[in-house]
Amino acid sequence: MTDARPPLWRRIRNALARLFRPKPPEPGRFVSGSTFAWKGWLASAPWTRPSREYLLYIPMGYTRWKRRPMIVLLHGCRQTPEDIAAATRIAALADKNGWLVLLPRQTNKANAWGCWNWFDRGTTAGWGEAAIVAAQVRAVRRQYRAHPRRIFVAGMSAGGALAAVLGVRYRRLFAGVMTHSGLACGAASSGAAAMAVLTHGADTDYEKLASDARDGAPANALPIALFAIHGERDNIVAMINTVQLVRQYLVLNGQITAGAHSPTTLPSPASETVLPLADGRTMIVAEYRDAERLLVRLVRIPDLGHAWSGGDPQFPYNDPRPPDATALLGEFVNAQIA
Repeated sequence: MTDARPPLWRRIRNALARLFRPKPPEPGRFVSGSTFAWKGWLASAPWTRPSREYLLYIPMGYTRWKRRPMIVLLHGCRQTPEDIAAATRIAALADKNGWLVLLPRQTNKANAWGCWNWFDRGTTAGWGEAAIVAAQVRAVRRQYRAHPRRIFVAGMSAGGALAAVLGVRYRRLFAGVMTHSGLACGAASSGAAAMAVLTHGADTDYEKLASDARDGAPANALPIALFAIHGERDNIVAMINTVQLVRQYLVLNGQITAGAHSPTTLPSPASETVLPLADGRTMIVAEYRDAERLLVRLVRIPDLGHAWSGGDPQFPYNDPRPPDATALLGEFVNAQIA
């Protein structure tokens, strides 16, 4: 009888091919954690332990051998990390680009509506919930080897307001800030004033706050880019708040002097473009630059209310029509890390 098996050399070759065959990339997944910060005590809720849970999305194909950019995405009021992740489709963007996504979770013990306490005096000074999120960023950066100069913070509504605080108070931690329907850092003088500020704009000298933060920053601190989106039909957070936010970051980046212009207007941008969209909508894009560096990009959407543009309408505070704010966030981040 003859041996029907393949020759030995062929069997060895096939075994080696199976051994060294590239494995399919690991699918993306969510993991959870929590972080404590000694500076995280809230003036508005001093009984709340200064610790918050978070979700972390680990993208498809992740390995520890490669440092990756990271997006910190802060949910709005009456939302959860799961809600904003699903509604914005941030995991698909993360898989496409290989980004980590950190999604901090507010606790109802700190705010009954699940809002981030952007109006808390400690938080606007860089303590409170700003310190807690910063501690989460550092912990995840160490554990998952996020690129230390490619970390961005984004947020919706109250989350956008906290993102603005983090950009002002932790400039060396973040490469850029994205706000959707947000407010300036320190816009409200107290929690009691917050509702009026949402409608009428800041009741504080938010530009001086930015000027003081700039003066106190290290001499080698780089400008921090801001990308702000706001719907002009927003009846919860008025458009004036993003106008003031843009002014604040222009002061922070040394482009205008605090108090030099009317707080309800913006200086002339380097460029402004009206872009038609697929369903008859338009968006107005204004950019402020320092030579070739983008300092502020402002997107105004005339027909948008208080909702994440291009989001999944199965979730509250999401509008399915264009533009796709998640895709615009991706373009902003990719331009900063190019």
